[in-house]
Amino acid sequence: MSRMKFVRIVLSASLASALCLPLAVGAAGPAEGAWVALGGGLELGRFTLTGFGPPPAQVQVLRVDPRRWELKLHGLPSGESGGYTAREWSRREGFAAAINAGMYQEDYRTHSGYMQADGTVFSRGRNSYLSAAAFDPVDPRDAPFRIFDLEDDPLDSVISRYRRVVQNLRLVKRPGKNRWEPQESRWSEAALGEDRQGRALLIFSGTPLPLDRLIDALLALPLEIVAAQHLEGGAQAQLFVAAGGEPLELVGGYEGVFPATDVNRPARPIPNVIGVRRRPVP
Repeated sequence: MSRMKFVRIVLSASLASALCLPLAVGAAGPAEGAWVALGGGLELGRFTLTGFGPPPAQVQVLRVDPRRWELKLHGLPSGESGGYTAREWSRREGFAAAINAGMYQEDYRTHSGYMQADGTVFSRGRNSYLSAAAFDPVDPRDAPFRIFDLEDDPLDSVISRYRRVVQNLRLVKRPGKNRWEPQESRWSEAALGEDRQGRALLIFSGTPLPLDRLIDALLALPLEIVAAQHLEGGAQAQLFVAAGGEPLELVGGYEGVFPATDVNRPARPIPNVIGVRRRPVP
């Protein structure tokens, strides 16, 4: 969703728009509570969230070892407009998986916070968002992936240390504190987390839920989340996984109160993504 639309959702006490469950195409996914290996260092898990339903709310998580899989940031090149779905981004760039990189402005291409990747600054805008995800350190002694709290590590210091940086709204402050205010508004959620072992967690909750309660539920799961940031919500939220056989495509639903199913809902083009690609063998 655009930044302006997101603000309207947060401030609204009730929304009358129709609500859709996630669209899933391809593999049925892993068994409840189990991790399925999709390749060395790449695992997919499916978990039921307690305190919601009926129907039960579920979350799917792609767990990525950043020492074996490279996390990439891609935005629309200059001169291109319209974007691609997460599936299309994966095919275009050879990704094993892709998820939103964050919210975007009303021009449908500019990331809402700061975003740079491999020498290209896709968005110079800086705002009050207190989370920055960083990949590909300049110094190999630094962690290959880390989510920084920007009141503790200023954005300029993160940019100087990492070649790929994206600033987003914070969900979880290190070492595992819910930083979202209680709310009634609900939406599907795509999020990025970091666990205690430094692995990246690509998180997708298709059931639209109040975000503060979703965060509490995620922290209660055996995911060992220490930090997390919001990537996208509502119908723009997407997670596509190509690894492990049949592809899995998850698409978010609209904000509202009462769920309804729309199996024909297509994924929408998005202008920026986080992609997962296997590291070359030395």
